[in-house]
Amino acid sequence: MYLRKLSLLNFKNCAEAEITLSPTVNAFTGDNGAGKTNLLDAIHYLALCKSYFNPVDTQQIMQGTEFFMVQGIFERAEKEEQISCSLKKNQKKQFKRNKKEYERLADHIGLFPLVMISPYDTSIIMEGSEERRRFIDTIISQTDNRYLDGLILYNKVLANRNSLLKQISETGRYDPSLLEIYDDQLVETGQRIFGKRKKFMETFGPVFRKHYEYITGKAEDAGLTYDSALLHEDFAGLLKRSAERDRALERTTAGIHRDDLTFLIHGMPMKKFGSQGQQKSFLIALKLAQYSYLLDQKGFKPLLLLDDIFDKLDDKRTRKLMQMVSADDFGQIFITDTSRQRIERIFDEINVPVTVFDIAAGSCISHDEPR
Repeated sequence: MYLRKLSLLNFKNCAEAEITLSPTVNAFTGDNGAGKTNLLDAIHYLALCKSYFNPVDTQQIMQGTEFFMVQGIFERAEKEEQISCSLKKNQKKQFKRNKKEYERLADHIGLFPLVMISPYDTSIIMEGSEERRRFIDTIISQTDNRYLDGLILYNKVLANRNSLLKQISETGRYDPSLLEIYDDQLVETGQRIFGKRKKFMETFGPVFRKHYEYITGKAEDAGLTYDSALLHEDFAGLLKRSAERDRALERTTAGIHRDDLTFLIHGMPMKKFGSQGQQKSFLIALKLAQYSYLLDQKGFKPLLLLDDIFDKLDDKRTRKLMQMVSADDFGQIFITDTSRQRIERIFDEINVPVTVFDIAAGSCISHDEPR
């Protein structure tokens, strides 16, 4: 699978662009603010129906215009697939496959799997547990539509239960039977989600460690574990035990919405003790493990998007990473960098052809054939 053509109209800082892409390595080079990352985000829209960086769709519309459109032509299983996403102000987002609009965006997720590595990924390490749950959920959702449906249902029931807890606090009326209904619904859906997360981590952990060892030359010891209260107690028991606390705090304090990942470097928390270079290597290993997992589950190669990843990586790790992702295990790759010369030097050194696009003010002003 690969993206053959990308077209943009009024998307972020790009008024209009149409780019024919290489099925192997594509590099977007240009100054900061030129729009290189916006091109990657447009590709992310085509694969996952949303921006990687901003959850508000209307904020992707170019300033001074009323709509945006992103279109792509994919080659998949020797068939051409046309995907389009468009949004007009004050209207519903339209997402189409081969000119037919989806009734549910969830039905598109996973058809064109994608992995993106960005400087913004530091939030996975530095921010709260929600970021790490989102990381897990995004991967599993690309391989299991039922998982995504389960998440939507769980969050809906959770919101209803929290609303009831607030209502109990405000009115003083407590109906245990109504709370039990929400408990049963949470347990049924939450147990399935927990089971899939646990199974996923059993596979994902060893793959992550393999990639981290490759990037660092086995010079560092990194750890990754899944933390969930359901590992130690059944969900129904957790809800009963925390019932009084939930009523006092007016929110559900136990459940899979509290799951987390623990990241360690030499047995210490990565967040506190990892250098910027170690955190970068850790994040890249996480994303490469995501790629390997999707490849194994889907049976074909996902797209790989690398946004400004050379910053804070030394030359040795950069070269090893590029050698790895340019090998046969990987498919189409998109890279952004401020230095065209650096891109050309790196790929000349590893003897891999790369198609370079020069980007300025949101437009592709030139591109070279693979060199």
